[in-house]
Amino acid sequence: MYRLFLYIRYMRRDLDLIRVILLEVEKAESISDGLDLCIEGYTDKEISYHVKLLYQAGYLEANDDSCRETPDKWSPKSLTWQGHEFLNAARDKTIWNKAKGKIGDKLSSVPFDFLKAYLNLTLKEHFGLEI
Repeated sequence: MYRLFLYIRYMRRDLDLIRVILLEVEKAESISDGLDLCIEGYTDKEISYHVKLLYQAGYLEANDDSCRETPDKWSPKSLTWQGHEFLNAARDKTIWNKAKGKIGDKLSSVPFDFLKAYLNLTLKEHFGLEI
């Protein structure tokens, strides 16, 4: 008798992937039916999961392209106002890396709003603005 074992891999929010997805959607010229993203180092499932998270958080407009053959398939359509605002703070790789470096290994566990606020502070410091 054969037993079927299901291995569940828990997805963790990957903030680097979130940033890359937002950058890719921003640079796409026209997305009417959804953008099919291919990002090196990430599976389609991981990308789709993060597109869904960004949609739920209000950072992206996205299509739920799920069906029996491909459950949980999401494709991005466009950035929302919030998506543009976050990307403006996270776009510069130097600022992004500086914020990530200061937060350190706790990055995956900090609330997204905290990261966004910290990126804005880092951006202000970078430009020598009062904090």
